Amino acid sequence: MRGRLLAIGYWLLAIGYKLLAVGHWPAASTHQPTPDSPILHLQSETDARWLAQVDGHLDLVLIDHAHCEKKAAGTAMNLIFHYVEHRRLCADMTEIVNEELEHFHLVLDLLERRGIKFRRIKPSQYGRKLNDLVRKQEPDRAVDRLLVAGLIEARSCERFHALAEHVDDPELAEFYGSLFESEARHHSTYTRLAREFADEEVVAQRLDELARKEAQIIAVGETLPRMHS
Repeated sequence: MRGRLLAIGYWLLAIGYKLLAVGHWPAASTHQPTPDSPILHLQSETDARWLAQVDGHLDLVLIDHAHCEKKAAGTAMNLIFHYVEHRRLCADMTEIVNEELEHFHLVLDLLERRGIKFRRIKPSQYGRKLNDLVRKQEPDRAVDRLLVAGLIEARSCERFHALAEHVDDPELAEFYGSLFESEARHHSTYTRLAREFADEEVVAQRLDELARKEAQIIAVGETLPRMHS
């Protein structure tokens, strides 16, 4: 029952940020969120393989999560440096940088409470594979960088939901449930900004292409237990 209430709460939060992103309420639905919903643009769901990695190596997944939050802040900061003339992008990225760094420290606190030492670990290849898809010429490059960042946020959002539903650990379930709305909001921000560099139809088509490739990458998976393995 608790898991169902969490899922409904996450759905309402995500709908709220969809409203902020597009300026109107989406069509009513009686369904709970799914990875292929227009809110997250994902084309696959987390499978039992990853949940087994969580069960067997939770400490490594949590350590990797801290690194992911740090890298997410770096991604937003790099976008500020590359598109410094774009005032709205810089303002939105500043908010994301601050929020991701706040999450980084929240995960560090979680690790400390659990007696898990934060350390360097080999990263997954998920982010690199997605960034390899970014086109080289502007404004296509800007569109792709923003959409890739948005898809990573969307997958994180979906994984946090899956983890919160899966673990028999009230602290972790509450912690990952609390991060859902910010990840959904970051995804909406990135996709909205991409539409300032290209027509909406062009962005939608490219997002669909990248989402298909993201689903292929996550389906292959990795042997190392990571947040995006």
